Amino acid sequence: MPVTGDNLRIDPARLWDSLEDMAKIGPGIAGGCNRQTLTDADSEGRHLFKRWCEAAGMSMGVDTMGNMFATRAGTDPAALPVYMGSHLDTQPTGGKYDGVLGVLGALEVVRTLNDMGVKTKHPIVVTNWTNEEGARFAPAMLASGVFAGIHTEDYAKSRKDLDGKVFGEELQRIGWVGDEKVGARKMHAMLELHIEQGPIL
Repeated sequence: MPVTGDNLRIDPARLWDSLEDMAKIGPGIAGGCNRQTLTDADSEGRHLFKRWCEAAGMSMGVDTMGNMFATRAGTDPAALPVYMGSHLDTQPTGGKYDGVLGVLGALEVVRTLNDMGVKTKHPIVVTNWTNEEGARFAPAMLASGVFAGIHTEDYAKSRKDLDGKVFGEELQRIGWVGDEKVGARKMHAMLELHIEQGPIL
């Protein structure tokens, strides 16, 4: 069957189950999540995401700020990747879709393309940015800011939380310091599905 806009549909039950499974890590209040960046819960969520990406046939890259990049190869080796994603970290009283929907929604796109046997010219990279929320280490969008050249890596890794714990040391502690240079990756485009949530939603 040829793939058209009429039959290329995600599996909503699979996406829902993935969201619910991720929400079990770092449960919060009123059905939300407390999976703050660089905590043990954050590390556990990252490992689950990595397993799902590898099961979908993607290769995982991690840069020195802990940003995660799961790549589905394209048919044109010269074509720059299309990035999709958001963040898995949450506020202390965050909703279980805020940020994570953008990551797992992107993963569901890849799973659907796999199901339909669709190949893309451009590689697709599903991305999890470190410390987008900024709840634990200010400012927000810290690691993506380093990627974009807004902050230096030294500045970002020197940030402290309210208990005096240092970003760089906590990233090392949970085992998510990668070997890629931050910002070295090139993009064709970046897409982000995002929902903002308070403690009740």
